[in-house]
Amino acid sequence: MNDAIPTECLHVAVESDSGDLILESGPVAPPRDGEVLIAVEAAGINRADLLQRRGLYPPPADASPILGLEVAGRVAAVGANCGDWRAGDRICALT
Repeated sequence: MNDAIPTECLHVAVESDSGDLILESGPVAPPRDGEVLIAVEAAGINRADLLQRRGLYPPPADASPILGLEVAGRVAAVGANCGDWRAGDRICALT
């Protein structure tokens, strides 16, 4: 994968006043040790996300507040100690 890694991405967020699901842009963090950066091609919003939206399912303290637990795409960048993962590999994950 020779594409430049973007500095911003789109993600699903909950609009604070209405509770509607909206698309927001946010920064892309480089992968840390043991992490890969995924160029997401598909993401799912599931029951846990919808309950979190309603305040009935708080995420763990160290979890991202961004909705969408399930993703699929390609590895965009690889942090240290990631085994055999390489940029361009197909990947799916629970985040």
